[in-house]
Amino acid sequence: MKIVIFGLTISSSWGNGHATLWRGLCKNLVRAGHDVVFFERDVPYYAGARDFFELPGGRLELFANWKAARAKAREDVRDSDATIVTSYCPDAIEATRLALDAARPIRVFYDLDTPITLAKLRKGEAVPYIGPNGLAEFDIVLSFTGGASVFEEFRRLVGARRIAALYGHVDPDIHRPVQAQPRYRADLSYLGTYSSDRQQALENLFVTSAQRRQDLRFLIGGAQYPSDFPWSPNIYFVRHLPPAEHAAFFASSRLTLNVTRKAMAEMGWCPSGRLFEAAACGAPLLSDGWAGIDAFFEPGKEILLARDSPDVLAALDLDDSELRRIADRARQRALDQHSSARRTHELIGLLKQSASSTRPSTLQEA
Repeated sequence: MKIVIFGLTISSSWGNGHATLWRGLCKNLVRAGHDVVFFERDVPYYAGARDFFELPGGRLELFANWKAARAKAREDVRDSDATIVTSYCPDAIEATRLALDAARPIRVFYDLDTPITLAKLRKGEAVPYIGPNGLAEFDIVLSFTGGASVFEEFRRLVGARRIAALYGHVDPDIHRPVQAQPRYRADLSYLGTYSSDRQQALENLFVTSAQRRQDLRFLIGGAQYPSDFPWSPNIYFVRHLPPAEHAAFFASSRLTLNVTRKAMAEMGWCPSGRLFEAAACGAPLLSDGWAGIDAFFEPGKEILLARDSPDVLAALDLDDSELRRIADRARQRALDQHSSARRTHELIGLLKQSASSTRPSTLQEA
């Protein structure tokens, strides 16, 4: 198949969770023999932190503005078997028009920011990556967040006809056990871009625990943290950690924390890519809880859950052998069920099902 993607970014992992996910999917699509083209607007903030410069076996199209990209994009879409438009793509509306005007491709909308999208739609606010006709004309809508209520809201609010979950995943070629590095040593680590809607949970679980255990070392890696963040002397910071350093970061942690954005936690069925990445690196997992988390990792055996700082401190008091057993089970689960290769297989299956129910002649067997 030829698959054309219009996305936020694949070239820079700075301040977003899209790039790493697309790198894993695109690599495995190419490995499976598919032709992949990724269109990305070349914006200054990603250009200044670019850590991915070409798409091996595929094609990365960086462009200054839609006018400069339109002719080539139209040609690729007309020649494609499937065209995917994503949430937060700056040219989503224009790319959607191209996909809908072309007779050949399966038209796919992939929302990697489902809770944010639905929260805006419920309030009647405009969503810049969804046009006035909603999502009714797409052959399939993929959601990063699952659950029956999510699917029903997509149908009700934007007219989506066929919906499926395509969850986060991990590329074990990038995220794997490596030797610990002294600069990333931590009793508890947290990796994530700053977000105001998970700040309260981060303070309750991470900052308060650091304040109560001044004898331990706490480490945050990420971008966009404000100057008034409530640091304490035993909380250390690594600014913008590129994917190549994630493995060393996680491998150097005795325990690593996952904190879910408020809207996602309230919706449930929302595993972040970071959760799978940390597991694949062999780090013991500690996370806030939400509906559906047990479908991805088994609490108590593959992951530890925390409601408040005392739960975090109790997890830190576990002996190393118990934490290692939890980490080993989580890593095996991530490799078996949550790898980029597994999600790629799921994606191809969904495209083929969509093709057979809409335009049977458009897709060939892989």
